[in-house]
Amino acid sequence: MASDLQLVVHFAICSRILSILFQMVFNYVIPDHRADAFQAPQLRNLSISDEVLEILLSGFSRWDAQHFLFIAEFGYIYEHNFAFLPLFPVCLRVVADLVLSPLQRFLNLHSRLLLAAVLLNAVIFVLSAVVLYHLGVVVLRDRRLAFLSSLLFCLTPANVFMSAAYSEIRSNGIVNAGFLLYSQLRVCSLYVRHKTKVMEKDSYRSWLNLILRSVLLVAAGTAMIVLPFVLFQYYGYLTFCKSTVNPALDIPQRLLQLAGNKGYRVPDKETDPPVWCHRQYPIIYSYIQDTYWNVGFLRYYQLRQLPNFLLAFPVVALGMWAAWQYVIIDPWYCVQLGLTRRKLLEKIEQDSKLYSSFHTDRVFVYVVHATLLLVFGICFMHIQVLTRFLASSSPILYWFSAHLLQKVEPGHLAQDSATSIYCNKFGIFPRNQLTTLLQDWSGYSLTARCILGYFLLYWLLGLVLHCNFLPWT
Repeated sequence: MASDLQLVVHFAICSRILSILFQMVFNYVIPDHRADAFQAPQLRNLSISDEVLEILLSGFSRWDAQHFLFIAEFGYIYEHNFAFLPLFPVCLRVVADLVLSPLQRFLNLHSRLLLAAVLLNAVIFVLSAVVLYHLGVVVLRDRRLAFLSSLLFCLTPANVFMSAAYSEIRSNGIVNAGFLLYSQLRVCSLYVRHKTKVMEKDSYRSWLNLILRSVLLVAAGTAMIVLPFVLFQYYGYLTFCKSTVNPALDIPQRLLQLAGNKGYRVPDKETDPPVWCHRQYPIIYSYIQDTYWNVGFLRYYQLRQLPNFLLAFPVVALGMWAAWQYVIIDPWYCVQLGLTRRKLLEKIEQDSKLYSSFHTDRVFVYVVHATLLLVFGICFMHIQVLTRFLASSSPILYWFSAHLLQKVEPGHLAQDSATSIYCNKFGIFPRNQLTTLLQDWSGYSLTARCILGYFLLYWLLGLVLHCNFLPWT
């Protein structure tokens, strides 16, 4: 197990290093597209060191990264900034001001924030690969499948967003309250399943205590998950609906000039509050998504968006396929929300053609979570965002892809990677199950080549397009 973890960490680090190097090359060779997107003005003079860093890492400051970097540097100045939650910008500012403070003689704040974003996301990415491995071992009960899943995560189709100044822990984190509710439902279900048939007074009392404890745990946990988002919405309400800001005194002139040129709203105590302040639930986040990005039910279903639908098709197909493959094994178990004993479990385990670790009972809640995110994304979001949305929110994409690879290439994946830590022809990459597959591309099934091709193509193509202000997921 220790060797597998070392390989995962090594592979994740190599993935980040190559991402940075490829980004440098593509950003230098390919001219930037003039995108109609938010770009923060540079208020400080650039030193030679700043210009060098801009050449090396500016590809990671495109699109929404401009918002995160702007917020970390100036705070929430414009109304549409409130579509981006504050944890990541706060972390960037802490790293830039504390960890990278020795560099302030050579790099201005903006440059240190960009460097902080790349370094911080690299560390988080490696830790995420390790966490995914441990989660796979616990949930799948299969070390090999957990290991292969973590290796696939290192080649995630959302690769560029794991290095750019983005935070992929977005507001959908509120949905994770469902895990708390489901865990307590399982506890109650197990209690009912194992209780005595004769209900005595003490049994009723224990049952009531269990229900009360479960309700309190779910309520407290949900409050902890939702409270930061609620407080952030309240901060937005105070900023724009109860504003005490005098823009001429409190906001830099260059930023006011940009707001005037682009039509950005800034807090101003002398003007009327925006329309969302008068709603019954004055939530700035949903207003921004609706007004600035036209996010809503089926709004993205337009003929001119067909290329973006094609771009999202692979992750949609994998997500739907994963849900179908899990449900079809034992539909009745899924209808009962995974709260009953699997009557077909012994039969399924005996039939190795049907059963794999992906079909274990603990995977059920993750399949439901991923499916809900997929349906929500298809119906409400800009469809191309689905790739990074699912790739950063659920392990199902990696578990199911690894399951398919094991199913179609069992012989090539049978060797234990713990005995193969020497380097191969891929150079810096240690030999493992994934590099073994990649070495003999033409010798594998169409399914294996499609899965690996999808991961590799999106890993690379994202760097080419996103880093040059071209549309991507």
